Amino acid sequence: MRQPGVYSGMLSGGMSGKTGPHSLPLARIKKIMKKSGDDVKMISGEAPILFSKACELFIEEITVRSWKKALEGKRRTLHKEDVACAVIETDIFDFLVGTVFSKTIS
Repeated sequence: MRQPGVYSGMLSGGMSGKTGPHSLPLARIKKIMKKSGDDVKMISGEAPILFSKACELFIEEITVRSWKKALEGKRRTLHKEDVACAVIETDIFDFLVGTVFSKTIS
């Protein structure tokens, strides 16, 4: 018999029933989703939860790569330059290069 997966509780309320295992505010995610286009009128309850988890994984990945850059510089403090280097050196973050590069210069 098939056992429930790690993420099976995520869609049904997760760990605490109402808030689930996510730590990003779902109301804010919903607001961003609604602002993304005029066509978005209604959002199911599961969609912000999935976006929240995706955002957490994204933040974790970029933080780990940035932390490695800080350690290469023999520092234990993360700087915006570490994040910029991690973005520039990672192909999957190419969509952020323009944003990070403009923020690093100013």
